[in-house]
Amino acid sequence: MSEQDTAGAPGSRRLSARLAAHPSVRAVLASRAAGAPAPRPPVIDADWLRALCLEAGADDAAAVSLDHPDLAGEREHVLAALPGTRSLVSLMVRMNRDNTRSPARSVANQEFHQTDEQVNAAARTVVRALEDAGHRALNPSAGFPQEMERFPGRIWVVAHKTVAVAAGLGVMGLHRNVIHPRFGNFVLLATVLVDAPVSAYGQPLDYSPCVDCRLCVAACPIGAIGKDGSFDALACTTHNYREFMSGFTDWAQTVADSTDAADFRARVTDPENASMWQSLAFKPSYKSGYCLAVCPAGEDVLGPYLDDRKAYLETVLRPLQEKRETLYVLPGSDAQRYAERRFPHKPTKEVSGGWRPPARRSPDSTDTR
Repeated sequence: MSEQDTAGAPGSRRLSARLAAHPSVRAVLASRAAGAPAPRPPVIDADWLRALCLEAGADDAAAVSLDHPDLAGEREHVLAALPGTRSLVSLMVRMNRDNTRSPARSVANQEFHQTDEQVNAAARTVVRALEDAGHRALNPSAGFPQEMERFPGRIWVVAHKTVAVAAGLGVMGLHRNVIHPRFGNFVLLATVLVDAPVSAYGQPLDYSPCVDCRLCVAACPIGAIGKDGSFDALACTTHNYREFMSGFTDWAQTVADSTDAADFRARVTDPENASMWQSLAFKPSYKSGYCLAVCPAGEDVLGPYLDDRKAYLETVLRPLQEKRETLYVLPGSDAQRYAERRFPHKPTKEVSGGWRPPARRSPDSTDTR
């Protein structure tokens, strides 16, 4: 095949005559011949980047180098997502506090989902601007959906909380939520990966905005947060994420294991089925999130707690504690024992969690129920 020499154009090499004759190729080569495009800045200006993030809809933002020691565990995964990544940009969008605190799950869940959409949109806008400036950039999902082919392992592309803390946007609280010094934990996070260094990186906070009130411990209905700082991730996932991930598997297993419609409806209540359908038809519903709802930390949030702690407990904590709701627990778990002792008015329901498949019955087995 004949070749046509395109030497002289930036980044050129010998192209086949067929490729060189393509209108798009000819347009690119003509543009290059007319004058080389302005080179992309080798270092991204930090002030420009922050202004870009805020204009895109973020309430706060900061960058951190991929070489930051606290991101060592993220490096492999980040480079797999965007080879050549040099920096990560953490974006934060505020949630409306009273929506998040509402005992009505429809109100709180709508707030979660709306804020999640906003932070994803902000991150996408930042990526577009970086791309227009000549950089490669990528924004992984701020929440669900994630890389479910990896389930139940690491389904996330990048750990947004870890990045936010390393970038100086906050500190991880006892409840495993990032607490911003001003906005508290009423925030959702996104991360942008970019293939260039930034002129100035954020610095981790030298104090924790957490005021050590332990209200998150008091609010958690299944005892996932320990006063000693321990955290039962499996208990949290089994209840709060009931309609995400494994909880749906558990529900589907119940459908498959039921002998008929009457048996299924004896196992799963109408409200449970309606809630699962709503999650499938609209968006998955968080069953709790109370640890986030009651947290008073953050300069914009702290005032009412300081002014009248009794009133704060009565209006913020008590409605969540007193709410009648089903708590999903693994049989014989610490979460089950805690819930039955601490919240006897909240019925518990034993579930498999969907983490492990049920034992297979032999073909000739007979259901004697």
